[in-house]
Amino acid sequence: ACPNRPDASVLSLHLNFGKGCRLHAQRGAGLLAEDFLLESVAEEMKRRLQKKYLILIVGYSVLLLLIPYVLDNRSKTIQDKHELQQQKCPDLEKTLALWNNVDKTSNATEVVVEAFNRSEKIHIYLHATWRTGSSFLGELFNQHPDVFYLYEPMWNMWQTLYPGDAVSLQGAVRDMMNSLFRCDFSVLKLYAGTTNISTSYIFGWKTNKVICSEPLCNAYKKHEIGLVRGDVCQKCRPRDITELERECKKYRVVVIKDVRVLDLGVLVPLIRDPGLNLRIIQLFRDPRAVHNSRLKSKLALVKESVQLLRSKKQSDKFRRLLMPGNRSNRAENYVASAMELICDSWLSDMSLVANAPQWMKRNYIQIRYEDLVLYPVEELQRLYRFSNLTSSALIEKFVVNMTRGEGYSSEKPFVISSRDAKEAIFAWRERLSVEQINRVEAYCSEVMRQLGYQSFVDKT
Repeated sequence: ACPNRPDASVLSLHLNFGKGCRLHAQRGAGLLAEDFLLESVAEEMKRRLQKKYLILIVGYSVLLLLIPYVLDNRSKTIQDKHELQQQKCPDLEKTLALWNNVDKTSNATEVVVEAFNRSEKIHIYLHATWRTGSSFLGELFNQHPDVFYLYEPMWNMWQTLYPGDAVSLQGAVRDMMNSLFRCDFSVLKLYAGTTNISTSYIFGWKTNKVICSEPLCNAYKKHEIGLVRGDVCQKCRPRDITELERECKKYRVVVIKDVRVLDLGVLVPLIRDPGLNLRIIQLFRDPRAVHNSRLKSKLALVKESVQLLRSKKQSDKFRRLLMPGNRSNRAENYVASAMELICDSWLSDMSLVANAPQWMKRNYIQIRYEDLVLYPVEELQRLYRFSNLTSSALIEKFVVNMTRGEGYSSEKPFVISSRDAKEAIFAWRERLSVEQINRVEAYCSEVMRQLGYQSFVDKT
């Protein structure tokens, strides 16, 4: 009886339809949630994969970087072990390699060298280091009338090229020596800062017998024996180096004394040159006495000591020497540290000579400062025989007087004068502390053993 009331079937249809819509909506939402979840999982897997690839790439890169380092470190470890095993004979393989090519042609080389050994022109290098008595040794040749003597010709080079390290200058030192032995002094212009070089500039001119004697100067006569006084020679008129070159060519023996060849191996090309006929006299001295003398002159030697230390700064063995613990007295520390390098160089030289061909050994002799001043006449005669020079009573008297003076040294340590030889030899016992003596003996023990110097501990 109610016409607006919906029919029951229609109402049921509507209810079923709404229920279906809700079910459909619920199914749709479920599908969307499932799709979203799948996308999230895919993104997560993608990020993880990218992270894995990144880790692999980084790991691979690190591995590539580590391989050379490990190989280098392994090589360095082996090298360090080898160095420790060769402490008594440093750089032995390098030393032996210098003579490999010589051995292959030793017979031909020896014949040529022997021929030139009999020739009149002889060149001699006095191979020494600072404060070993090299100036006194050089003076014995400066006094001989048949010798053209060059004192410290490479000094200007080192001063000009400072702070170049000692090793980097070795090639230039050798080239200069080669020119000087051939009486070509123009090479000095490279380091003088001027092309106008005279005799009042080079070769220790104030005490040089050739420069202060006739015909270059009438202050002295070359055959007269005795020390040249600087105040007398200073009055000589300066001469151009071309005049000195002409005078050099007149002499049958040319002698260079210098302290700037660190390794005798540097001179091998000159030693092998038969046209040069080079002979080597190497001077040694008790390392403790050298150390004592170097400390006395430490301010004058600090630059050279630094150049020595810089030459080894790339080596772990010597890098510590450039960083002295006591910085309050750097000069003393640098000079003391350089002694370790000096002893190391001496060992290298002795190894080179021990393994050299016979013809080279005949052109080399070594002398100890202690023997020279204790037995001056005998050692002088030995030096002159080696140099094809004739000794004389006047020169022998001169060398005896030079070793029988008063006192250990003068106030000017670089000035040659008459000294008390025995006091000069053993002064280190009183002037060095036990700690200083032990330090020198620690890193120079093998040098001392080979040269016949007894340790302080053994003596006491």
